[in-house]
Amino acid sequence: MYGLGIWRGLQVTLTHFVNTYLDDIKWGFRRHIHPDAFAERQSLAARGVFTVEYPDEKLAVPERFRFIPFLVVENYDHPDRPGYDWCTSCGICAKVCPPQCIWIVRGKHPDTGRPKPEPEAFFIDIDICMNCGYCAEFCPFDAIKMDHDYELASYDRTSAHIYDKQKLSKELRYWQSIAPTYAEQEADARGGWEHKDVLKQRDKAAKAAQAEVTDKTD
Repeated sequence: MYGLGIWRGLQVTLTHFVNTYLDDIKWGFRRHIHPDAFAERQSLAARGVFTVEYPDEKLAVPERFRFIPFLVVENYDHPDRPGYDWCTSCGICAKVCPPQCIWIVRGKHPDTGRPKPEPEAFFIDIDICMNCGYCAEFCPFDAIKMDHDYELASYDRTSAHIYDKQKLSKELRYWQSIAPTYAEQEADARGGWEHKDVLKQRDKAAKAAQAEVTDKTD
């Protein structure tokens, strides 16, 4: 019958419209802030409007979500290397970056003037960054990761969107908190939670100690 499909569509819309207000009453008009309301609305038990009403409601991002990169540093309460950079300023991330938005200044020893494996300065223009993740993928030291913070809008398009080393540096525990499964997989492949250089030094020291014990026994 002509017009029956239109009526059925309007009926569905009206049902969702009414259920939305009934859902508000159910949660005491706290649907946007109640800890259990959002989880229910994302399940099969949802009623009413299905749209995520951002910014009052926000979807949880997956572990491999990619946004602006950040630099991994040792935890600030690390017993031996508090806040130490994992980045060795090798420059691979800057070379593979498609829009060329990464700029690194390699550190130098104050006495000899020779280069040292630490970045003196590290800048990323987040307005140019395309969030591809190449920098994190190609980093040989797992020193650069993709962040989950996507609310970066501001009225300043010059200095506010050029992130320096201080703004980019975040503790290892931050990476473990936003991507626990991914971080554990990397640690297993790396051989531990520490930086590769630390793991190499420990392995070298262990081998030297074992060799010394062997020489004494012989």
